[in-house]
Amino acid sequence: MKIRRAIISVSNKAGLSEFAPFLKSYGVEIISTGGTKRYLDEIGVNPMEISAYTGFPEIMDGRVKTLHPKVHGGILNIRENEEHKKAKEGLGIKDIDMIVVNLYPFKEVVSKGCTFEEAIENIDIGGPSMIRAGAKNYKYVTVIVDPADYTKVMEEMRINDGSVSEETNLYLAKKVFSITSDYDNAIYRYLEEVKG
Repeated sequence: MKIRRAIISVSNKAGLSEFAPFLKSYGVEIISTGGTKRYLDEIGVNPMEISAYTGFPEIMDGRVKTLHPKVHGGILNIRENEEHKKAKEGLGIKDIDMIVVNLYPFKEVVSKGCTFEEAIENIDIGGPSMIRAGAKNYKYVTVIVDPADYTKVMEEMRINDGSVSEETNLYLAKKVFSITSDYDNAIYRYLEEVKG
């Protein structure tokens, strides 16, 4: 799939100073949130703010920003499905072809010692929702959850004129489900230990 639009929202910014400008050089429209947008602005990438795309502001201290039909419809639509195309056109939804997301560092926060409230605030909701949606629709969406995969994706886009193969997307999708499974398990173990 040719990458035309990407959402980038990461806590770990390693490698992003190379990867984001690379995407921009291929004409990829980048949408971003909060601290990631500020970082990308600083390095001259100037992404679109997520609320400018959705037409809805970030609310509740940032708890709700990417949980929106324009985001999830853009990720989950089956590109050749005529009903999906009609829904997109009628609602102003654009395809989102790439998601670059690291989850809130829940394990790191609780391992350093924190209040229960701080632990709860570090349970990511929007991130897992987006990456699982993209992984489910891997035929059309490239999901990167590990900065170590930036190089692989850049090499493939260079070779394939801005496209990423379904084979690579499946490899990345499997990584998503491995990471979200581990993430949820860490939350369960923490809650069981603290509140069990």
